[in-house]
Amino acid sequence: MLRWSEKDLAEYLTRRAADVRKINDVPPPFKLPANVAGAFALGRLPAGTMNKTEKLYAEHLATQQSAGVVLWFKFEAVKLRLADSTFYTPDFAVLPASCVLELHEVKGFWQDDARVKIKVAAALYPFRFLAVTQRAKKRGGGWEMEEFA
Repeated sequence: MLRWSEKDLAEYLTRRAADVRKINDVPPPFKLPANVAGAFALGRLPAGTMNKTEKLYAEHLATQQSAGVVLWFKFEAVKLRLADSTFYTPDFAVLPASCVLELHEVKGFWQDDARVKIKVAAALYPFRFLAVTQRAKKRGGGWEMEEFA
């Protein structure tokens, strides 16, 4: 058990206040504004912003929609919980003429964590999961699709 006199307590609080002032005198590290900071994490764009490949795919879906093949699509419309503090947001939610909701992930190339997340999501949720990659123009252009079940 600690026994302090009023004087001991007052001295302690004075020392502690001086320590806090010393800490507060140090300028905080430079921080980017919130709307810019997320753009530099691992080369990713801020949430809700399409990259070039996603913009091209959105144009492709719009063409498909005008032809009646796709009824509806929306960018980053769905966020799925995979585990505690782990989420997966597919690039596009697409409702084709078959009326079976599809979740499309547009990739220029795959990183391991992205492939794992889409496989886990496909195992947990009753949607059709498709990975979409752009085919090189020398190979005829267009889009390649890989389904996850």
